[in-house]
Amino acid sequence: MTAEARTILIADDDRAIRTVLSQALGRSGYQVRATSSAATLWRWVEDGEGDLVITDVVMPDENGLDLVPRIRRVRPELRVVVMSAQSTFATAVKATQRGAFEYLPKPFDLKELLSVVERALAAPPSAQAADEPEGEKLPLVGRSQAMQEIYRTVARLTTTDLTVMITGESGTGKELVARALHDYGKRRAGPFVAINMAAIPRELIEAELFGHERGAFTGALNRGIGRFEQAAGGTLFLDEIGDMPPEAQTRLLRVLQEGEFTTVGGRQPIKANVRIVAATHRDLRQLIRQGMFREDLFYRLNVVPIRLPPLRERMEDIPLLARHFLDRARAAGLPGKQLSAEALDALKGHGWPGNARELENLTRRLAALYPQEVIGADAVAAELAEAVQPAGPDGQAQPATLEQAVERHLQSFMSAHKDGMPVRDLYDRVLAEVERPLLRLALGATRGNQIKAAAMLGLNRNTLRKKIRELELPVVRGLT
Repeated sequence: MTAEARTILIADDDRAIRTVLSQALGRSGYQVRATSSAATLWRWVEDGEGDLVITDVVMPDENGLDLVPRIRRVRPELRVVVMSAQSTFATAVKATQRGAFEYLPKPFDLKELLSVVERALAAPPSAQAADEPEGEKLPLVGRSQAMQEIYRTVARLTTTDLTVMITGESGTGKELVARALHDYGKRRAGPFVAINMAAIPRELIEAELFGHERGAFTGALNRGIGRFEQAAGGTLFLDEIGDMPPEAQTRLLRVLQEGEFTTVGGRQPIKANVRIVAATHRDLRQLIRQGMFREDLFYRLNVVPIRLPPLRERMEDIPLLARHFLDRARAAGLPGKQLSAEALDALKGHGWPGNARELENLTRRLAALYPQEVIGADAVAAELAEAVQPAGPDGQAQPATLEQAVERHLQSFMSAHKDGMPVRDLYDRVLAEVERPLLRLALGATRGNQIKAAAMLGLNRNTLRKKIRELELPVVRGLT
């Protein structure tokens, strides 16, 4: 069937949205019928009209999400795309689990929407979606583009048992995502069992995972149940999987390949009835190159990768997160607080090496220690000044990344010059300050060999020579 024969039904109470969608779809060759009423949309569906539905969530007469399962019951072949300005995790999951083909947060990209329309019209029929979980939780918070992508990915995965690998820095919320996959997934009636590989002695990890028989090792006075058995019917979360020792990696690989395991000291195979979600803050590909992580295990675990962005990549979410954490603090018995606009600006200027966990800890301190109901920028600045940074080789607190170190240096520089003469050629000056130690260290590491240094830096040899002259770096003769 050609695009000209396809009819798209649109329901949105925003006339501007209806106009934009109608024009864009019309230019692509589709027939369009648009309405602001859920009742009108439902009448069209019952009459057998349309090849695809695009509906908003909030409409004057009915919630668009409530229409989705009804449409699926009367016309299971009719795809539904849900749009919403309520771009929360719960909305994404509800849309997916009620049977929507796709969820798009507003504002959306027209090219992406047209791509979704093409995929929806070309997709084969699918089974009815699972019933939605009861209640509405908000385990993940944020409306940044990065978080919207995570919401959509997690929502799609709730109807599957696929193995998931979550990566991200410490404090980004990897366990929250793992729990969301479980709480909104097919196995939510089963247990969620977490084990942190970095927190268990290497010699005990296998027994912790797979259990052990009586007498399997010194101190094993009774049979021990492992995490795989504890998580039967549910989800097993393997946190800090990069710290798993090689011998345990081999046993885990076998479980993923064969679907069964044996206890330490046991001989009878036990069926593994769990969904595996793994997480790490380490670079597993680098560990593979170093021979510290099995490549075949990596591919078994990395079926669906989810990267959680650090907080510094989603600064627009800080006000939402701060309010969320203050609400949680109040629910835990601390005084109810608010943050002034200037305080929120101060939070946005911080580097957040500890990510969302650091922000939560900060908001709890503010709620506990400051008497005023609306907390200002001075209080935030005072707490941030006391924030503990990772220690460097000299034992002094250091920024977590080079980017943060440069940013702090520039902030101090700007503050020192804000009332003086205007700064000129700042871009070139900053580049020179970064390039000089970088080139100096590269030349030192190669004992002055410019060919090797250029290869290390990824530069042409002539480019490196030019930079050495411009930056007036010393040259070790005879090693160029």
